[in-house]
Amino acid sequence: MNKTLLFYFSILLLSLSGASFAQTYQLTGNPINTTGWTVVPSAATSGDFIMLTDDVGNKSGAIKLNDPINLKYCDKWKVEFDFRINGNGIPGFGKGDGFAFWYLANPPVTSQQGSGLGIPQNAVGFMVGFDIYNNTTSAQMSKVHIAYGVVPNTTDTNNIEFFNTPGSSFHSADLNTTQPFVGDTYKHVEVTSETDPANPTNWIITVKMDGTIITSQSFAPSGGAATMTQGYFGFSASTGGASARNSIKNVKIYTDKVSILKNLATQSFCPNPATGYGTVNLTDFNTQFVANPGNYTFKYYPLGSSTPISNPANYEFNTNTTVTVVIKDNAGILCDNPDAKIQLDLAPFKANDKTLTECNNNKAGTATFNLNSANVTDVIGVTKKYYKTLNDLNSGTNEILYPDTYLSAPGTVYVKVTTPLGCTGTAKINLTFYPETTVKEATIESCFIENNVLNGVFNLTTANITSLATGVIKKYYTSITNAINDTNEITDIYLYTSTSKAVYAKVTDTNGCFAIAKINLVVLPPIKSTILKDKTICIENTTDLDAGPGFDEYLWSTGAKTPIIKDVNVGTYWVKLRTGNCTTTQIVNVQPSPNPVIASIDIHNNTIVVNVVGGKTSYQYSLDGTHWQTSNTFTGLVRGEVKVFVKDFYNCSPIEVQITVPNLINAITPNGDNKNDFIDYSVLAYKKNLIFTVYDRYGNKMYEANKIRNYTWDGRAYGKKIPSATYWYTISWNENNKNSTETKYSGWVLVKNME
Repeated sequence: MNKTLLFYFSILLLSLSGASFAQTYQLTGNPINTTGWTVVPSAATSGDFIMLTDDVGNKSGAIKLNDPINLKYCDKWKVEFDFRINGNGIPGFGKGDGFAFWYLANPPVTSQQGSGLGIPQNAVGFMVGFDIYNNTTSAQMSKVHIAYGVVPNTTDTNNIEFFNTPGSSFHSADLNTTQPFVGDTYKHVEVTSETDPANPTNWIITVKMDGTIITSQSFAPSGGAATMTQGYFGFSASTGGASARNSIKNVKIYTDKVSILKNLATQSFCPNPATGYGTVNLTDFNTQFVANPGNYTFKYYPLGSSTPISNPANYEFNTNTTVTVVIKDNAGILCDNPDAKIQLDLAPFKANDKTLTECNNNKAGTATFNLNSANVTDVIGVTKKYYKTLNDLNSGTNEILYPDTYLSAPGTVYVKVTTPLGCTGTAKINLTFYPETTVKEATIESCFIENNVLNGVFNLTTANITSLATGVIKKYYTSITNAINDTNEITDIYLYTSTSKAVYAKVTDTNGCFAIAKINLVVLPPIKSTILKDKTICIENTTDLDAGPGFDEYLWSTGAKTPIIKDVNVGTYWVKLRTGNCTTTQIVNVQPSPNPVIASIDIHNNTIVVNVVGGKTSYQYSLDGTHWQTSNTFTGLVRGEVKVFVKDFYNCSPIEVQITVPNLINAITPNGDNKNDFIDYSVLAYKKNLIFTVYDRYGNKMYEANKIRNYTWDGRAYGKKIPSATYWYTISWNENNKNSTETKYSGWVLVKNME
């Protein structure tokens, strides 16, 4: 064999802390999992181990992988397992007993008894035996045998114990005193191998048991093992006259090779016109096989040849050629991978027509195309020049200088491709648009916000702006410019507060193309009753409130759900009026009519004038509360107490005031005869704010009689008698009612002073 199978195991990864192996084959678990393995009778599973033989004589058993393994491309391998040999044993003489680990071209398919440890006759491959019976001395022992070749098993003298091919075999000293095989405790074994650098056909085999190295040396394949191409891994055991129970568990075998991205890379080359040869740098293909070529070593072979290509960076060929690529893991972890192929086709160069498709965003009519993204050829290292017409290409004029950002409507451009060998080809690049992103204008409505009636709250996502069902992305903006530039995006799209206006949605489809749709936002205004008005009534009365017809639903503050509520008193009421989905709250006041107030009463002799303020005109007046007149003047009144009644436009209960019409005195003769010597209004002293004032005919104040002067006048002014003449006087007071009605009496008096 050229190389060996690589098994992945921890001892080979000490330089890669934390790395783990790909455990392709295992015998672990409880119950033990034998998937992928064939159990050869009389071996059997038992809990977490495989019992190759029970503690009886003349028995054998084995377990082997179902699939053969090709060893050619592995530089290292390892197997580790735990074994136990125990039992009472059967005394006497017979074939040796123990067990073996092996990689064989011809593994056992039935029980193999005798001193061959279950290994079949004429076994071809690599074997490690753990022997507990000395066939020479008929004594118990603990000995390791290694055979790398063909081990006949026809007689007791031709088994692994007696295989002695120089350079291909090994027999340890008896380990019974230091590391006995027999016992109830499992022992851990590691068998590792790597290609011998001094002789690549050899393996350097290291066997460890419980951490102690049993052997570590180079082994050469002998006999049929030197030409093996594949084999099976497995374990076997046998008993003879002496017996023991042979068990194994915790078997781990690691076999992955370098993983590659694909098995075949193909490229066409035009021949050099001068030589007829194509030239290629084979290392340029490395990235097609692995992601990180620097971590690996590559060797290239013509298909069917074992001689590597010496100049892969400048490989020449004059016919269609297949190259095999062997990829080796520089870290020494993975087996080589020989499965990569490069197919080199020698043909006149031809560039391929391609189509580039871009977005006609928002119906702009043009798009930016990257002409270099059109894969018109797989040839590496070509140069490309682009032209608007084929005539320009052929004449080499009007080259498109910025092909990565070519702004164009749908159409065609042409590319001239030149390979590193000077081959040229022409291709057409069709420039097309993706299907248009279909959008449409939409309108969504929202009821007004009650305390901000010009605004509503909108869920923008409810706008039906596109027929595209899935895969679209919608974003919302306050203007078309913002939508195109992706600036000032509306974020509260489910609760967007706005007046009646337009916003814009940017709809992006699965091709990444977008269109902009207008969304009209309409705030539905409050709709109030036009007939429901505030009312003014007499406070002792009731009235009806009517919101009128035409609303979908009514709800009054009284709990009524009818358009009209009856017999309501003075107060403030509301009604919720629903139109469609919107409800308007309308407030209506029933106000008490303001009472008129008798502000003052002017008395002239036996005539009074009633002066009224407040309430609502026109007023009505009465002296008995029954008979009413529109004039505020009453004449011919008798002296004494008089009641005056007034009511206004609302005809509510009248207000009233009682006044006094004083006794009229028109002349005095202050001559001391005690007859008509003075004017005396002291009988009115009970009135509030009573004042008696005398004026001459020019309006000059002559005298004022107040409480101190007992509301009397004797025809004197400033301590002197006044000339005989006619004088004017007024008497004013406030009536003793809640409004303190101002009353004013005016008259004249003739004063005759006798000298």
